[in-house]
Amino acid sequence: MTEPVFRSAPYERELEARVTGLTADGGVVLDRCIFYPTGGGQPGDSGVLDWEGGALGIGTTVKGEEGAIVLVPSAPQAVPAVGARVVQRLDWARRHRLMRVHTALHLLSVVIPLPVTGGQIGDGKGRLDFDMPEAPEDKGALEVALNDLIARDLAVTEDWITDEELAANPEMVKTMAVKPPMGQGRVRLVRIGSGAGQVDLQPCGGTHVARTGEIGAVRLGKIEKKGRQNRRVTLHLED
Repeated sequence: MTEPVFRSAPYERELEARVTGLTADGGVVLDRCIFYPTGGGQPGDSGVLDWEGGALGIGTTVKGEEGAIVLVPSAPQAVPAVGARVVQRLDWARRHRLMRVHTALHLLSVVIPLPVTGGQIGDGKGRLDFDMPEAPEDKGALEVALNDLIARDLAVTEDWITDEELAANPEMVKTMAVKPPMGQGRVRLVRIGSGAGQVDLQPCGGTHVARTGEIGAVRLGKIEKKGRQNRRVTLHLED
């Protein structure tokens, strides 16, 4: 099992670790990892592994068996041996853009308070699909409201509840098609704002910025019809 350091320290850019396994298709498993594995609509991280006598480009990261996190090379090449000490170097610029987009999408679900039917986080842009029978009358007003929330520079924090507590509060889950991972005894919540200033609280396993001000200005793109009642709303980072 890999220790998911990205969860407790999402701003960690470099970290030493030990290789604990290699997969049949050339993936590398470490004892602790700052690379986020693909999941919840967020792509896996990329970067580099360095060790004495070698370096390996990492194209993406995925979940393996029994809690392992697998670093997938960007091209076939020599990998470090099991037991080797390595240094993980995250492609931080890309990760930070993904974090900004992810947090912005949580806020988008606040300004459009409708059930979410799907979503995807990309490098510099993202989208949510909503159960939205009619298109919004004023997309510009939604964009202003979203940027106003961002500019409030609200704290983004985490909390944990039990599976049973989440089951007793189903309104916390905004996504209709994708349910939060349960069965481990507890579920991670991401909170935006606090106390009377709280604007959002929902289950999420992804990485986020520490404050909404880090997101920067965003722009809403197309609002596309995707089925009888579904509409896709895309947002873009402005820088």
